[in-house]
Parts: sequence; C-alpha cells; structure tokens
Amino acid sequence: MSPSMIAPVVEEENNIYHKGVKHLCDNGLTKVPTKYVWPEPDRPILTKSDKLTKPKQNLKLPIIDFAELLGPNRSHVLQTIAKACETYGFFQVVNHGMEGDVSRNMIEVCKKFFELPYEERSKYMTSDMTAPVRYGTSFNQNKDNVFCWRDFLKLYAHPLPDYLPYWPSSPSDFRSLAATYATETKEMFEMMVKAIMESLEIDGDSDEVTEELKEGSQMVVVNCYPPCPEPELTLGMPPHSDYGFLTLLLQDDVEGLQILYRDEWVTVDPIPGSFVINVGDHLEIFSNGRYKSVLHRVLVNSTKPRISVASLHSFPLTSVVKPSTKLIDEHNPPQYMDTNFATFLQYISTREPKWKNFLESRKIHHLK
Repeated sequence: MSPSMIAPVVEEENNIYHKGVKHLCDNGLTKVPTKYVWPEPDRPILTKSDKLTKPKQNLKLPIIDFAELLGPNRSHVLQTIAKACETYGFFQVVNHGMEGDVSRNMIEVCKKFFELPYEERSKYMTSDMTAPVRYGTSFNQNKDNVFCWRDFLKLYAHPLPDYLPYWPSSPSDFRSLAATYATETKEMFEMMVKAIMESLEIDGDSDEVTEELKEGSQMVVVNCYPPCPEPELTLGMPPHSDYGFLTLLLQDDVEGLQILYRDEWVTVDPIPGSFVINVGDHLEIFSNGRYKSVLHRVLVNSTKPRISVASLHSFPLTSVVKPSTKLIDEHNPPQYMDTNFATFLQYISTREPKWKNFLESRKIHHLK
C-alpha cells in the first residue's frame, strides 16, 4: 500500500478511537485495539483469567466518620486525617449525609448519560479545556500516544448558575440531579478544608485561604469504564496525581482504583456510599510537602462496567498557589515554586501528562 493510501486509513482509525471506547464497545469488540495496548512494564499484573499473578492486595484506607468529625472527638479525627494525608494521600469518608438518594441518583443518571446514542453524547465533544462541558476519551486524547480504556464527561460547576445552562439536557433529570450533587459535594469540601487547615494547625475559620478555596474552582468529572475484552493489556487511567487541592470521589460497587503505596500498586476496597478523598498537587504545595499528592491509576475488568464521579476542588483559576507562610521558616524553607492554572495549562499543552511530572517541575531543589 502506498503512503498516500495509508494516510487516510490511519486518519480513519484515529477518528474511530477519538469517538471513545464506549462507541467501540457498542459496535462489538473481541480484542483490544493496538491503540489501547500499553507497553509491558506499564500494564497491570493480570493473567488471562483476570486474576492477579501475585496475592491480591486490597487496601483498606483510613476511615473518617463525618459525624465524629463534627462531634466531641474532632481532635482525634483531625489526627487521623493528618496521618492519612502524610502516609497515604487518601482516606475514605462515611456518614457524610449523602449516602442516600443524592449519591445513588448521581451514579444512575450518569449511567443513563453514557447509554445515550453516540450522536447525543458527541454534542459535548471538544478539545477546548476551558469549555464548560467537555465529553471525551482516554486521559488527554490530543496528546496520548496510547489510549486509556475510559470515556469522560467534565462539567465546570462553580459558580453553578454560570455553568448549569450548558450542562447536558438529556437524560431529562441530569441537570437537576447533577446540580444537587455538585452543591452537596461543595459543602462537604468546605467542611473538609476547615478540617485540613486545623490538622495542619492553621486556623480554619479565619484563614483567608479557606475563603479563597470557598470561592474556588470545582469540576465534576464522570468516568465511564466499559468492560474490556483483554483487561491485562490496558488501563482505565494511567498513573497520575490530581491537579487541585482535594478530590472527592464517588464510586459504584466495582473496584478499579489503585494507589501507589510503598512502591506497590494496591487496590482500594470500595465502601458502598463512601467518598474517597485524596490530596491534590495544590495541597501538597500549600502544605509545603507535608501532605502527599499520591500517584493512582485505574484498572478495568472484562465483565462489569464501572462508573465513578470525581469532584475536583481548588483555588480560583486566577490564584497563585504557594506554600503557606505559616508552614515555612528558616528550618523549613519553601519546597515549591509559586504556580497557577495558566502555568499548568501551558505545561500539559506541550507534552503528554505522566505521573507527577508537573508537580516535580515546580519543586525547588535546595543545596545542602
């Protein structure tokens, strides 16, 4: 085949992949296309039967009882939060008040969205990272050399009245249910920020940073991971850390989230109705490295679809993020350069985002 004939074929294949993995699966798929096959060192350690080749390691993250946090045992719970953020970069929250209809309805309406015809979903496809609504696939489909087994819907959510009119109008109850979910996760985030500030021994009520975060950015990211015929060859999401301050993750009952703990990939046990909360890059910078933004990835499986909803929160997009002045002194100099959202966008627009590369690029290396 001549080069002039190969080019249209390659372009057509790429167009198919850019339509998303759900579209591929809906049209019948018995093998993972080469575009999704990861290099051997990056693949999950799975055999053909979906069993781990070494003893399965599921991690029970520290559990924070929200009712306890708001009660007389607050000081003890704050110590648990501090240790979790230093050791794991993750913890799970239960008794948060959203265990009922709000969480269930959000998962169900998101499932319905991804069950819509491709033509309906594709209305929201764009490469504009600042678009109020963005439907897409993989991790960063414009830069990824190898694609991930994941489609997503990203919704800017604060201030909510500014963005809500742009959100999907189908399913018919999507906007109302997602708006309730976004509002209640924002409230939970604000309470968690106060707790985080207290755990860092920064006054959470009067600190201006708390107010800044209250008016900060919120993005709701819905992830869809269809069943995969060869899950041992690919990933739902590659190893990465979250850009932002805190991420609040709601999962269905299908496991898939893994975190890097003591140089081993370990699967997080999903607790029905709980939220997994993780430290983002901005919190690592703000805490001057005390709290860790930990690498995590997502595995897929051959039998069950998986839906998760992440609510990512941080400072306003125009803010400068830097180590807290209350956490630096002559013995603890700043470990990170000041950064902002524009710097991040410029960074990821020029390369394939991997691991914690952006955060590493902001580190200050002191001479000893």
